[in-house]
Amino acid sequence: MSYTGPGFEPPQPRRSRRGPLTVALAALVPGALLGWAVYAAVGGSGGDEGSGSTAASVSTSPSASASASASSGTPSPAPSAGSEDEKPSVPAAASGPLKGKVVVIDPGHNPENFEHTAEISRQVDIGTNRKECDTTGTSTNDGYAEADFTLDVAHRMRTLLEKQGATVKLTQDGDRPFGPCVDERARIGNKAKADAVVSLHADGSGTGNRGFHVILPGAVDAGAADTRAIVEPSGDLGTRIAGNFVRVTGSAPSNYVGGGTGLVTRKDLGGLNLSTVPKVFIECGNMRDSKDAALLTSGAWRQKAAQGISDGIVSFLRG
Repeated sequence: MSYTGPGFEPPQPRRSRRGPLTVALAALVPGALLGWAVYAAVGGSGGDEGSGSTAASVSTSPSASASASASSGTPSPAPSAGSEDEKPSVPAAASGPLKGKVVVIDPGHNPENFEHTAEISRQVDIGTNRKECDTTGTSTNDGYAEADFTLDVAHRMRTLLEKQGATVKLTQDGDRPFGPCVDERARIGNKAKADAVVSLHADGSGTGNRGFHVILPGAVDAGAADTRAIVEPSGDLGTRIAGNFVRVTGSAPSNYVGGGTGLVTRKDLGGLNLSTVPKVFIECGNMRDSKDAALLTSGAWRQKAAQGISDGIVSFLRG
């Protein structure tokens, strides 16, 4: 999801109150972000820290409940570009610690959206105002599409979560000509009574802007949108995903949004505004930066991304 490309939904500007992540954060968020804080203190892969201009400066602290611990594990070695794809194995039977839990994965955009620009330009109600049905998404400079990235990671996550016993549903599986629209994406999670929803994206910011960030819903009560009941659990979900994403992938929080926290709150995204179940977005990296692009185009790294996000979901659902 590009901050600079077509269909960018600009956040509501607000001065960030949080500085770069340090070891001190471990005392404030002792669980989910412990590995994250240590990682930032010893120096992470975000070597371009502070070099990019902030296109979206919205950043808030998650709720106190977001301090629950992330799943334990040894940090994976840093990914290398060009590694061979690690194909997910066939999912096991639906039994395990997440049996009875429903997870909805929302692969951002659609590989065929670019052929249906008129349809995806249609305005839909997101509660606070009206926005485009969907956008084409961004791509790397070499043409690897965000929509292909999100669908691939979604498939890998589905395999991992089904092995844990979860019932997993995708908002789209490359099985429709375009979309779905952002309001329908929210309704799919709501109708499924999902215990957790994650919308997958990759950003399209400027060169030198690196790292991931998790987008949390802000408190919205307007029209068809009322997120007040999901703000706290979504903050918990997002914090756990962020901590596990760092632990498994070795990626650093964004150096251009979120003030170094990797957490951003927005009130202008229909997929969040219209959700009635815990939901977050994750921008896994910046497709327009060559270093991030080398990771995003690596099948081995995408497997790590899927594992990190899934571990965060498992941690959230197991409480």
